[in-house]
Amino acid sequence: MRHASFAFRLIPALALTLLAGCAAAPLPELKPPTPTTWRNATVASIAPAQPDLQHWWLAFNDPELNALVKRALDNNLDVKAAAERLLAVRTLYRHTNDKFLPSLNLDTNQVIQPDASASYFIVGFDALWELPLFGSLKSAHRAAAGDLQASRAQLQGTYVTLVAEVVRCWIALRSAQEQAHLLTAVGDADREKLRLLQVREGLNLVSPTDVASAQAELAHAQMALTDPQRAINANAQQLAMLLGQSEPDPAWLQDNGAQPQLGDWQMTHAPAELLRTRPEIAAAEADVLRAAGEAGISHADVYPHIGLGSSLDWSVNLLSHHHLIRSGEGIFSAGPVIDMPLFDWGTRVAKARAQDHQLLAAVYAYRQAVLQGVAETETAMGDLQATHQREIAAEQATQALDGNVTALDKRQRLGLSSTLDVQDALIAQQNAQLELVSARADRDLAYVSLYKALGGAPLPPTDVAADYKALDTHKGAQ
Repeated sequence: MRHASFAFRLIPALALTLLAGCAAAPLPELKPPTPTTWRNATVASIAPAQPDLQHWWLAFNDPELNALVKRALDNNLDVKAAAERLLAVRTLYRHTNDKFLPSLNLDTNQVIQPDASASYFIVGFDALWELPLFGSLKSAHRAAAGDLQASRAQLQGTYVTLVAEVVRCWIALRSAQEQAHLLTAVGDADREKLRLLQVREGLNLVSPTDVASAQAELAHAQMALTDPQRAINANAQQLAMLLGQSEPDPAWLQDNGAQPQLGDWQMTHAPAELLRTRPEIAAAEADVLRAAGEAGISHADVYPHIGLGSSLDWSVNLLSHHHLIRSGEGIFSAGPVIDMPLFDWGTRVAKARAQDHQLLAAVYAYRQAVLQGVAETETAMGDLQATHQREIAAEQATQALDGNVTALDKRQRLGLSSTLDVQDALIAQQNAQLELVSARADRDLAYVSLYKALGGAPLPPTDVAADYKALDTHKGAQ
């Protein structure tokens, strides 16, 4: 009998050990489809100094731009909102285990007997400890870690978008101011050309058609001036919004700043940490982690919920108020708690299977996010190369027309060419400079697009970096 009693006590212990050993399924392999080499990466014999992913805008060597980026990171409202959302998720993440720790509740109730002969006031304490069986604890950690990583990716995505938008607006603002300055000079040159033609028309040296064409060119230059003026206003206001203020700084609207330009900078290789820095890929990875956790939880829900519980209840007969203390009755109970639905038409199994499909969908979405990142990076690299070639050609054209103006000016002083010829050369030179400004702006914006595609942004704050360490530790335990 003693051996039988021992075996009887051993069976439940072994059963609980086996149940606790049912761990969550391993995470699926993501296998990101990344290229071994970048097709549009420039090959250079000597690689110039390159900014890293966290400070890529320093390549413009523009102190004003650097200050704007810092102000935006400190004051932007979208960043502040994303940071608060991260704090909210992090607060809950720290309590992931709480569901599987012992809990204690206090409740009161009033019970009246059916014949209304007695009324009882009941005070009770209930304690419950649900055991983390069938992989429910690890699955809960996965779901919570997915939420934390998704929130972290959202904050990083806000950083990436903000920095790219600040740099883009500054490039567009300064380029528009340079264009406005050149278009004003073109208008002045067209006005002088019209005056010269009108003088010649009075001398019957040119036809009225030539004068009409000059008038049309002047009107076209004046009309073209409205585009950069609109761009200046729009980008200055957008910059103000990005910096968390309602009005642009007056200094931004002063036409005394140089257009940002990359100079001899080249992209000789793409950063290898694309998968860690691009927020869209990090968010897709978070969705996989969260879906795996939810799938594990749904699978654990198929099985019974087992725990330990106890209660202490104390009742008082309210009708015997003159014997209030003596009428009190207390009772204590403790034992296992099992929650096991016996028949639910297969709902729990269906939910588990549905979550498996959701997990597979998240894996496919992750791979698509990687492909999207690769495609955007390759496209941005190709655009950067093409715009660089266009900038070089525009520089060559500008230099050639500069030499033409110098030569014609000498010939005019020697009486070998007319003032009208010099004026035409000046107009052509200024139009070439307009093309150069446009080419530089396009290259600058292609550079911005490239680093946005790579997920370039400053490093997260120290407390946020701790989240990365926690997530890495969690992944290493999978």
